Parts: sequence; C-alpha cells; structure tokens
Amino acid sequence: MNAILDLLCTRRSVPPVQLGGPGPSPEELDTILTAAARVPDHGKLAPWRFIVIEGEGRERIGRVVAEAYRADHPEADDKRLALEAGRLKLAPLVIAVVSRAGPHVKIPDWEQVLSAGAATMNLVLAANALGFRTAWLTEWMAYDRRVLDALGLDPAERLAGFVHVGRAGEVPPDRPRPSLDEIVTRY
Repeated sequence: MNAILDLLCTRRSVPPVQLGGPGPSPEELDTILTAAARVPDHGKLAPWRFIVIEGEGRERIGRVVAEAYRADHPEADDKRLALEAGRLKLAPLVIAVVSRAGPHVKIPDWEQVLSAGAATMNLVLAANALGFRTAWLTEWMAYDRRVLDALGLDPAERLAGFVHVGRAGEVPPDRPRPSLDEIVTRY
C-alpha cells in the first residue's frame, strides 16, 4: 500500500486530553491550511473559512465557553466550569472550521456544506500526514450563539467543527469499522 492509502486506511482520532505539544510550526500550520483549502468547491465560492485558536486565544475563548455554560447551568460547580473553560486548551492548537454556505443561484447549500466537510477532513489528513494527531469535535459550544459570536461567526455561518491538533505518545486502538457488505450497494 502506498503512503497516502496507508494514512487514509489507518488514520485514527485521538482524544484531545491525550494531545500534547509541540503543535505545528507556523510553516506546518500554513501547509495544513493550504491542504485544507484544496477541496472540491463548485463555483469557487470558498464556502468555508478557518479560525486558528492558539496560545492566549485558547484562554480567552475558554472564558466565554465557561460563562455560557454557567448562564445555562447556574448549579455548575467550579470543577465543571474549569472543565468547560479548558475544552479548547487540551491540545496545543485548535482550528475551527466555519461553513459559510448560503444562497446561490447555481450552487445548492448542500454542495457548499459538503465542501466545508471536505475542507475539515483535508485539514485532519494534512495534520496527520505531518505527524500530528487530531480530533474533530463539535460539542455543545459549536451550536451556542454566544460562543459563535465570540469567535466572530456571522449569524448565517455554522461551525463544521473544532479540529484539535497535537502530538500523541500513544494512539488508541482502532474501533470497529463497518463491513463493506453492510454499506455498499451495487447498481
């Protein structure tokens, strides 16, 4: 098997709590984002964009996440609020992928959303190809307007997910994958 197929067939998510540093260098990050942007994009709309969350930015957005959680869960104790504040600080780098799908005379919303998903997967694969490990997650905060506003999302934009990027000393064992005879129909 060649290296690309090997990566595609063996890539495995690693929980953010298991991702450590160092994160990508500026040059590696540019490579990852360049690869993420090279996806099918009918109409050349670039119906996605990236928000790089690193360094102090992880602290700032963590405070917003904790405050949003506290507002909805006034019973939350300090331990739970610390957990919420730390969700985007576990890995050295988090990249939020924003779907900018919208009305277009020729390109349906669905195709634009799929392009954002493809950009997210290319991001994951590029990071893994450079020796990093990733976890693509959404969690409650990806749907919370207060968090989305703090990240600068327009009301029409949606979050495709947060991609946590770091290094892992150990990769979890693979999970069961569907058998091809269960998911393939031939016509």
